[in-house]
Amino acid sequence: MRRVTTALIPVLVCAWAAVAVAQNPGGSDAGKKMKNPVPATAESVAAGKALFTKNCRFCHGADAKGNGPMAPEGTHPSNLTDDKWDRGSTDGEIFLVIRDGAGPKFDMKGYKSKMSETDIWNVVNFLRSIGPK
Repeated sequence: MRRVTTALIPVLVCAWAAVAVAQNPGGSDAGKKMKNPVPATAESVAAGKALFTKNCRFCHGADAKGNGPMAPEGTHPSNLTDDKWDRGSTDGEIFLVIRDGAGPKFDMKGYKSKMSETDIWNVVNFLRSIGPK
């Protein structure tokens, strides 16, 4: 009988947790329950636009239509201005995609190490301002 070292258990649990939190097609129950704590003021939307321009336009395009010039080959970044959101359409679901990435292949990595939670909510507010009314 083979012995399994217990030193790997925390690593395996963390890896599983990262996959479980990441947003897969269809949205998430956790995201549906989240409420946006940042009011969609002009300042928040402007901050979100600046963050989008800095972090997201390379793949999603300057107009957020999914036509960015630096998207990894073979990927199809989402059009963030249309009315179809494959990974959920609530503010919380959008927040989780930005924070944790888009599974299952993670062509889009999460931004939790690059943006604060407030920054991510500002991006959500910006996306709402350019999306369908």
